[in-house]
Amino acid sequence: MAGDGRGDGPRGSGPRGSGPRGTGPRGAGPRGGGPWGGRDGQGPRGQAPRRDADARDRAPARERLRSADPARTAAYRVLQQVREADAYANLALPVVLRELRLKGRDAAFATELTYGTLRQLGLYDAVLATLVDRPLDRVDGPTRDVLRLGVHQLLGMRVPDHAAVASTVGLARQEVGTGASGLVNAVLRRVAERDLDAWLEVVAPAVTGAGRAADDALAVRHSHPRWVVRALRQALVSHGRDAAETEALLRADNAPADVALLARPGLVDPAALVAAGGRTGRWSPYAVTLPSGAPGELVDVRESRARVQDEGSQLVTLALAAAPLDPPAEGAERWLDLCAGPGGKSSLLSALARREGHRGTSVEVSRHRAELVRQAVAGAEDVWDVRTGDGRAVGEDEPAAYDRVLVDAPCTGLGALRRRPEARWRRTPDDLAALAPLQRDLLRAGLTATRPGGVVAYVTCSPHPAETGLVVDDVVRRAARDGIGATVLDAGDALEAAVGEVPGARAGSHVQLWPHVHGTDGMFLALLRRT
Repeated sequence: MAGDGRGDGPRGSGPRGSGPRGTGPRGAGPRGGGPWGGRDGQGPRGQAPRRDADARDRAPARERLRSADPARTAAYRVLQQVREADAYANLALPVVLRELRLKGRDAAFATELTYGTLRQLGLYDAVLATLVDRPLDRVDGPTRDVLRLGVHQLLGMRVPDHAAVASTVGLARQEVGTGASGLVNAVLRRVAERDLDAWLEVVAPAVTGAGRAADDALAVRHSHPRWVVRALRQALVSHGRDAAETEALLRADNAPADVALLARPGLVDPAALVAAGGRTGRWSPYAVTLPSGAPGELVDVRESRARVQDEGSQLVTLALAAAPLDPPAEGAERWLDLCAGPGGKSSLLSALARREGHRGTSVEVSRHRAELVRQAVAGAEDVWDVRTGDGRAVGEDEPAAYDRVLVDAPCTGLGALRRRPEARWRRTPDDLAALAPLQRDLLRAGLTATRPGGVVAYVTCSPHPAETGLVVDDVVRRAARDGIGATVLDAGDALEAAVGEVPGARAGSHVQLWPHVHGTDGMFLALLRRT
């Protein structure tokens, strides 16, 4: 790992097996040279000392072995919630950080340890499976979580080996028990015998060409389920891109995404967020990225003039607002966000509507999420109302009532894996089929609620063809049979009218953004005109 501060020691040459053998718990140690196989772990091998080691890692080894520091404890607790309660890491982590009163560097360390471990879980499990003398799923869950956190510190972060092992052993002792700490100590010392590149050659040697073996290698090397690798390759091809981009896309999914802010139009100038330490966004005129610090520390975020929102979500929303109506509305336009929770796009739409003299409505089926939408549109309540209800009923209840309708349909989220690190391990191919009826029903309801000449935007944060173009084609065809006319507009033209050219975004008549090309989530946009 050139440039990672680990020096040029003989890593990657395989386990040396020179340590004491047979001193660990029987039947619970790593494979090969016994639980203490490999080096004795008294310090980094042939490595220059890390000058920038965090204070937590300079604590005496004896102290680290007894207990864990709050940052590693926070990461463990989030992984535990994700595993045991299907929690969302991006929701659980802020709560745990507050409980443990972590800020600044400690909060950043806990965040990277949590998200990085969840993203690379498939790869780390492949490494661990070579070292544990039983199937990994037979190791109890808490111990697996601790092991995974240890592997990420060793292979994915700039934590010195001795600090990573000692601190993780302390975490195991604190959270799981003394017995588990012995296994963790033994296994992590074996992990530390190789760097990441060397481990990749062990668990997933590179395979050239295409086919099942190549997919298997990509899946492990880039820590994605194999079906997701195949789905993303299929998505690239279906949107007119080269299948050879698959590896770049997988790599982008594993890169921590910058925190992107939306400066709500008419409520705050983006320059104010830049002055507070942000950077001007790449595409959206209202986007500001935050290189460091917590968004909640900004007063404009706390007071709802700005909010966290990926730039891709801003682009598809702005394209809807810029699409021409034919004929234009007489007076103020009526806008609708059909399935609005948790309110990110409603936040932008409501601010635009307020600035331009229009009115709008958000509909959300979940009462809890509807409350989040109300918070998201704060500052524009005078022009925007929020209702709890099923978006599928809006078409029949209010036919031809709206000028612009956003259908941000529930989807697998395959385009937003970099921001939802655990999502790739929860989704299955069955989700594609399970979501299809709902996506079609919502788009049809959106068409029905749109007046002739109005525009519907169908949006997903997935590039998969089963959730994008196939849904649009199917709904347009079936609606025509029922006397509801719709034509597909050039979404690329609308996007260009809104923000200028976004190279590589056009996918036929639709827009498809990509993490590895645009640095945004993989948002899909189709625009339909009701006729």
